[in-house]
Amino acid sequence: MILNSLKDSASVESLHPLFKKAFDYIKATDFSKVPAGKIVLDGDKLYISVAEPTGKTKEAARMETHDKYIDIQMPLTAVETMGWKATNELKEPTAPYNPEKDITFFADKPTTYIDVQPGEFAIFFPEDGHAPGIAEGNFRKVIVKVKI
Repeated sequence: MILNSLKDSASVESLHPLFKKAFDYIKATDFSKVPAGKIVLDGDKLYISVAEPTGKTKEAARMETHDKYIDIQMPLTAVETMGWKATNELKEPTAPYNPEKDITFFADKPTTYIDVQPGEFAIFFPEDGHAPGIAEGNFRKVIVKVKI
């Protein structure tokens, strides 16, 4: 997992060939004018979801993992708390892996939490179980999916 500021995104762009393209798009886009939905940047290799979730409590947030995609999560309008636990420590799947959605949910609880401010992002790799969406009320966020 990586937590960083959008201003410093260049420091992580070398970690994946599509990170620069993703961050260039994010920096050039005024997401307050973009409706919720999916934005395809490079087929199934790189796409963005603009989401408007209702925030959850720590107790209600579910741990999730992805096998084929890296998540870059960036809140736009509120502080979002995200839980974290190493994927290899997750022991309580609530359903089998869903290959169509590239997701497995777990009943396990995070071992730590981070607060991600608007203008910051968190990157979750397959080894990073995460519980996103912990916030007060409704908020907007960007979720970038980068195929491994």
